[in-house]
Amino acid sequence: MENDKEKSQEEMVKEAVEEAKKAASEQEESAGALEQEAEEEEAADEDTQAAETEQDGEEKGEEKLSGKKLFGKKNKKDKKDEKIEELTDKLTRQIAEFDNFRKRTEREKSQMYEIGAKDIIDKILPVVDSFERGLGAVKEEQKEDAFVQGMEKVYKQLMTTLEGIGVTPIDAVGQEFNPDFHNAVMHVEDESFGENTVAEEFQKGYMYRDSVVRHSMVKVAN
Repeated sequence: MENDKEKSQEEMVKEAVEEAKKAASEQEESAGALEQEAEEEEAADEDTQAAETEQDGEEKGEEKLSGKKLFGKKNKKDKKDEKIEELTDKLTRQIAEFDNFRKRTEREKSQMYEIGAKDIIDKILPVVDSFERGLGAVKEEQKEDAFVQGMEKVYKQLMTTLEGIGVTPIDAVGQEFNPDFHNAVMHVEDESFGENTVAEEFQKGYMYRDSVVRHSMVKVAN
């Protein structure tokens, strides 16, 4: 009886062990199936992402290519056009430089001419002074003399010529003293004249166009 009981217990233990192994095996198989399914899903997701990435890359590549096709030719200039633009710009600059040079040369020539003219006029003015002093010293009874009349005509011709080239005398007596035109060498108090007024002129001053050739030498009152 005891032997039968021991055998029965051993068989029960074996059966329990077998069932446990079977259950463990089924769990392992189930876990493996789940793991494989998860791996397959992950692989599928990766394939999908790769396909989407590749598609995006292709679309961007197409956009870049289309952009190059649309704008590449527009932005890129032909070498001939670039050379034409370069030569046109160079010519424009040269024309502007030449125009500036021409204006500067004309201005310098005008200034040189004016300086030279003023120098010549300044040398002629003493001759004018001599004519005026000589004619001023002529007595009343001698004014009808042919020689005196001849000198007056030469003097008038000289003054007309100077006036024709732009030489004019500076107004002095009775005018307000102006250092730009007058050179004061004396000062006097005289109630018959206003304040800071030219009372007498010792030497006549002259202008050439808009510049002074010689200042008037004057006496200033008050």
